[in-house]
Amino acid sequence: MKTYDTIIIGAGHNGLVAAAYLAKQGKEVLVLERRDIVGGQVVTESFGDCFTVDSLHAGGTLRPDIVKHLNLASHGLVVDSVRKPFISLVGRTASPTYEDHLVLDADPAKAMASIKRFSEKDAANWIPFLDFMKKATQFIESSNSAIMPRLPKGFNLSEGMALAELGLDLRMMGGKDMMRIVRGIPMTADEFVDEWFESDVVKAAIASLGIHGLTLGVYGAGTGYTLMHNWANRGGLSHVTVQGGIGKISESLASAVKSFGGEIRTGAEVEHIKVDTYTCKGVVLKNGEEIHANNVISAADPKHTFLTLVGAMNLPPEFVWNVQSIKMRGSVAKVHLLTDGKHGIPDGTVVIAPSIKYLEQAYDAAKYHSISEKPYLEVTTSASESVHPIKSVVSIHFQFAAYKLKEGDWKTEGVKVEKIAIDTLAEYFPNLKSSIVNTKTLTPQDLESTYGLTEGDLNHGQIMLDQFMFMRPIPGWSNHKTPIDNLYLCGSGVHGGGGVNGASGRNVVKVIK
Repeated sequence: MKTYDTIIIGAGHNGLVAAAYLAKQGKEVLVLERRDIVGGQVVTESFGDCFTVDSLHAGGTLRPDIVKHLNLASHGLVVDSVRKPFISLVGRTASPTYEDHLVLDADPAKAMASIKRFSEKDAANWIPFLDFMKKATQFIESSNSAIMPRLPKGFNLSEGMALAELGLDLRMMGGKDMMRIVRGIPMTADEFVDEWFESDVVKAAIASLGIHGLTLGVYGAGTGYTLMHNWANRGGLSHVTVQGGIGKISESLASAVKSFGGEIRTGAEVEHIKVDTYTCKGVVLKNGEEIHANNVISAADPKHTFLTLVGAMNLPPEFVWNVQSIKMRGSVAKVHLLTDGKHGIPDGTVVIAPSIKYLEQAYDAAKYHSISEKPYLEVTTSASESVHPIKSVVSIHFQFAAYKLKEGDWKTEGVKVEKIAIDTLAEYFPNLKSSIVNTKTLTPQDLESTYGLTEGDLNHGQIMLDQFMFMRPIPGWSNHKTPIDNLYLCGSGVHGGGGVNGASGRNVVKVIK
């Protein structure tokens, strides 16, 4: 039986990044994906005639160094050079216009002109804020490049040096910015923006980035860090878009893997990981096929990897308890609308985040295991491939809808999410309802069953103060290694993950034997 150098479980973007780097080194690599398409969360797929959507992420891009190292441009990856505006809806008028709302354009001068309608002081602070966020982005990217040392035990000096270099990078930013970043990490998103702006409209628009994909409100400790993290991933407030849809990222990575000699098998679900006396030997597929490998890398989330694929009996009891304690808590739903194009929604990243209080109250529903009646929404539009008649897809990111509902179940409650999303957005855009041709709603349960996200958590574990950096996925195991020899993690649940950037997929290659 053939033995591969490395088997990678899951063809999400992090798994494909790791596969491409290893294949480029000349390793025999096999990627196993249970779905019939590659990409994991980073997919563009069809839900009907002329109804092609970016299923879970409205935009994103890999780190520039990964794109360069793997020469992904030659595999068809083209990122749009023009950044669309970030628009926060303000008030409800009978026929809203683009100018009625807060428009944070990529052009600072245009953004300042819009901010000035709400506060001249905030407009004057916009450029200094952008300068600070640029430094915060540099810190986040440097952090994501570092292998976190295993603390408090299992400390490795070489990994400690990476953390020391991160501290030096932070210090070189200057005392004022260094302290602002360090203080900003445990802050609430509300506190973070309150240091820069006075207008509730402006503060809420920016603070919404701190809770995007997270089951916390803007008054939650650590959402200041999440704000910086999400800003760094996007390179700003609005989404980075990819020509042909975000699935082109995964397609280009898969093409790169194959060009380097790697192998990808879709429709190949891993039943369990073969373990013999704390050593990984390979995998067994759902159809009973055994495949041997010197190393196995799991791009699945830590809970699924350890509790399902490895099995608790093959792991130390304390480790199992820590894995069981990982906070997943997904509360995101997606509502996609195929329309005739006459919805009236402006082009860009559009959010319903009218005030700080509104955002916090939207989160209340998740705290009580229910669905928000007044949700935080983030909306993007894209043109359909259809030309006659012209159609447009409206994609709605819905927060908060708790994975574990106190009343009802997701077999029936998906209809409620869809109705709330459409009704809420229609209050701002009256023509929306009449423009709808078809709909597709993805509940938190769909995110789990279809996309393999335990509890519907987009980040493979909440990015919280007790689950970030050297405590991700759990304290003592932050360097991609596991208690099972030759088994590694590379998904969003380890440090560097969360959102679309590929850092955790690239970093695992640095530690693999």
